[in-house]
Amino acid sequence: MTQTSNRFFDEIGRLMNDAAGAAQGVKREVDSVVRNQAERILRDLDLVKREEFDAVKDMARLAREENEALKGRIAALEAKLGISPAVTDAGSTKTDG
Repeated sequence: MTQTSNRFFDEIGRLMNDAAGAAQGVKREVDSVVRNQAERILRDLDLVKREEFDAVKDMARLAREENEALKGRIAALEAKLGISPAVTDAGSTKTDG
């Protein structure tokens, strides 16, 4: 009887090992599919890489600094020529009503 019960437990042990191996295979397959889908979705969203974002951010900062410097030069030239700074106000045109 001990021979039969050992064989029974051996078979159950083998079955459990096979099930665990199959589960690992399924897990790897699911991970692969999910990763591929996520990469495809991110590609389709047309997201910007961090390096590109930082480069454009630096360009914008430099443009703002240059703009401020040019505003200062214009103000100095206007002051030197005795011209009052141009004020643009779109709401200054009034109609009688």
